[in-house]
Amino acid sequence: MRTADELRGVFDAYLATLPLAPELGRLEEALRYALESGGKRIRPILCLAVADATRGTVERALPAAAALELVHTFSLVHDDLPALDDDAERRGRPSTHAAFGDGVAILAGDALLVEAFRLALSYDDPAIARELADATVGMIGGQYRDITGDDIDLEEVERLKTGRLFAAAVGLGLHSAGVPNAEQGPWRAFGDELGLLFQVVDDILDEDGFAARLGVEGARRLADEAAVRARERLDGLFTDTSVLRELVDGLAVRTA
Repeated sequence: MRTADELRGVFDAYLATLPLAPELGRLEEALRYALESGGKRIRPILCLAVADATRGTVERALPAAAALELVHTFSLVHDDLPALDDDAERRGRPSTHAAFGDGVAILAGDALLVEAFRLALSYDDPAIARELADATVGMIGGQYRDITGDDIDLEEVERLKTGRLFAAAVGLGLHSAGVPNAEQGPWRAFGDELGLLFQVVDDILDEDGFAARLGVEGARRLADEAAVRARERLDGLFTDTSVLRELVDGLAVRTA
């Protein structure tokens, strides 16, 4: 089984040479800028690691993993806009709208979303595009509830806004590997716990969400519990899950 670093290397090489629609013209520059912003690639690595662990092939899962990363990047480009989070910087450099202007950033986000579904639809199995669509709608619904203050059920908001893409990372890896629906349950339960772990730790670092609602100590307990459950889910899978366990351990101690 390939390591997380190896999977990231394979993914980054694939993404760097991914052909985009020629109709985009010079807008491609903004898309590439957003995609090359230095993220950790946790979601696509998760997708590839699941495919690898279920006896699928990493190469077959690459378009699905890229589609997921394009959706995630679309959400970041739009979230940074003045109408939403109004962030002029992302990961130590100007955000897409700060570098190219609001109008170009909106179009770049739109194009990233469409390109994501072009990749998902390259598979014969329609379940892959359906998985991505369900996750994207959930993410958008969660973001809407977040910006409108409809967050009484904070766990549900976070499950939609962040958790759905983590769940989709697992689902896309399973579908690309041809794992039957009847055998996917334990894997998907792991994905749900990993998504919760990521969001709670993110909230602790940003001092909002669960950290603001529960306090840092309460949020840390919630994260630790999610990490324990995620590891327990992996223990019940009879295959090499070392890379997935590495992702859990890395998120549990994440500091940036």
